Amino acid sequence: MAKIVFIFCMAFFSLWGENHVDEHLLQKACLSCHAQQQIPSEIIYRRYLLKYSSTSVIRQKIYAYLKAPSTQASIMPKPFFRKFPLKEPSELDDKTLQKLIDAYVDLYDVRMKIYVVPEKTD
Repeated sequence: MAKIVFIFCMAFFSLWGENHVDEHLLQKACLSCHAQQQIPSEIIYRRYLLKYSSTSVIRQKIYAYLKAPSTQASIMPKPFFRKFPLKEPSELDDKTLQKLIDAYVDLYDVRMKIYVVPEKTD
């Protein structure tokens, strides 16, 4: 029994640790520049959500933009690029980039922020 509990705890902490590392890497690789340039990441995610509405499509579009940034591939309006420079193509490997995109979507996805009030049972 103790072995089962130990294995369960190790699996839980390894999964929690991996997610924590992804969020730290996301902050370091992406969000720090957004904050420095005062580009609101939450608003950008909302724009993706309004246009594409599916998190899988959002992930694909973000990936395509980060691999080959262009004003045509961007979700932002053309005047945005008068104030902010076009991003350089990502030099991250595909696996890391996918992890960062997943962490970004998980961080800003509105479904994660919805709280459902449990029904009262009499």
